[in-house]
Amino acid sequence: MSDHVYKIVEVAGSSPDSVEKAITNAITRIGKDEKHVRWFEVTSTRGHVEHGKISHYQVTLKIGLTLEEE
Repeated sequence: MSDHVYKIVEVAGSSPDSVEKAITNAITRIGKDEKHVRWFEVTSTRGHVEHGKISHYQVTLKIGLTLEEE
């Protein structure tokens, strides 16, 4: 295994369905703009409540991107 250096970006994903879907939405979207997505860490989880029911989930992630060798 070679040594790796990572760039870390922070994003927030959201979904009306679940925390897992919010995470998937964030990873899918960042993967369209960034190469070499390698890992993620959930740093916070929030939700929005309307009329006593959960209406939306929002998850903040730190995402590690492997930097390319020069």
